[in-house]
Amino acid sequence: MSPRDLPRRWGSLAGGLEGLAALLALGGFLAVLQTFVIGRHFVIPTLALVPTIFFAVLATAGARGERWAQGLLLWLGALAVAHLFFALFWAKTPRALLGSAFLPVYGFALVLMAGLTRAYHRANDLHFFFPGAPET
Repeated sequence: MSPRDLPRRWGSLAGGLEGLAALLALGGFLAVLQTFVIGRHFVIPTLALVPTIFFAVLATAGARGERWAQGLLLWLGALAVAHLFFALFWAKTPRALLGSAFLPVYGFALVLMAGLTRAYHRANDLHFFFPGAPET
């Protein structure tokens, strides 16, 4: 896959979780840049650089079709769905911050993340625990 094909892949349902990982990496890069250049900190950007590199590697390796990266992205998506689901019932700080907008915002995020994870799972023929039976 060429670098020119990445935006198309990341914008599709088959590469949606890779696109989300790329957005997290971009956000991490901007945070590192902001804390290093504007904030003049040196330890904090180094700590923020670790997850930034992690998500950038996952996004590009998943787009190349590497199964380990796609499987890890699938698991991260499933954990995000579980997190959002349980947050609907027990999150205190986001509920206090968002007030009456909490349920619509978190409900929409839950449905969006669940749909994205499910589409990624189906489009890339991934399995959570056991690989599919080999074709004979």
